[in-house]
Amino acid sequence: MSYRQLTEGQRYQTSALLSEEWCQREIARTLNIAPSSIGSGYVTTIYPPKSQEDALTRRSKPKPKLV
Repeated sequence: MSYRQLTEGQRYQTSALLSEEWCQREIARTLNIAPSSIGSGYVTTIYPPKSQEDALTRRSKPKPKLV
């Protein structure tokens, strides 16, 4: 399984399942991701919508080329 970032939905699910005291392995199995994607205490707070919007904006802009 190659590394890939969690989607916004997966982060919300992870946060919800952690708050219900699911273990990392159960969450990883449910979301079909590597257990290492869920660090200890990972996503204890849900990202505010503004932060998510800013992150998506940064990702959509091309990186400047170094000459």
